[in-house]
Amino acid sequence: MRKGPRPVVLCGPSGSGKSTLLNRLFKEFPNTFGFSVSHTTRKPRPGEQDGVHYNFIERDIMKKMIGNGEFIESATFSGNIYGTSKEAIRKIQIAGKVCILDIEPQGVEQVKKTDLNPILIYNNPPSLEALEQRLRKRNTENEETLKKRLASARDEIAYGLTPGNFHKIINNIDIDEAYQDFRDFLLSELKAQELEGKLYLK
Repeated sequence: MRKGPRPVVLCGPSGSGKSTLLNRLFKEFPNTFGFSVSHTTRKPRPGEQDGVHYNFIERDIMKKMIGNGEFIESATFSGNIYGTSKEAIRKIQIAGKVCILDIEPQGVEQVKKTDLNPILIYNNPPSLEALEQRLRKRNTENEETLKKRLASARDEIAYGLTPGNFHKIINNIDIDEAYQDFRDFLLSELKAQELEGKLYLK
């Protein structure tokens, strides 16, 4: 289904600072990048808007859509299903923007098998302890869900730091330095595509 510039996959544990990186990127380059809004069966957190942060959907409906082949990737995380629909990517491509996907390792492996040829970036937290502190400050988890997220984070960090899984690893210790590293890498990749006549930065 690839029809536009290479999409960008950003992967990293919940609480590692992905949203901050993306918000800065979209603010600086509002006409270049577009965020693929994932579907999820989990309930919205306070302040989350349907269609903006996620497309919140009932489990039965999402399973049916997955069965119909409407998703390029889907994964179960902390008991909830997450996925990226083909339609979500298509909308961004039609708008002429670079599609950014925020997905889990299971989804990354599935996307690698498509013809999208994504730019793969892993956002690494300072430490598991720092990640736990960030998640606790959010106040969105109880002890049980927090333990599940931290267990998943351990696996995700191991996957993210395995050589060959990603084109770039961002060590998100200082957010300003992390964003500069993230931004510079992306722009160098996109300029390379521009030289090939595949994309013009806007």
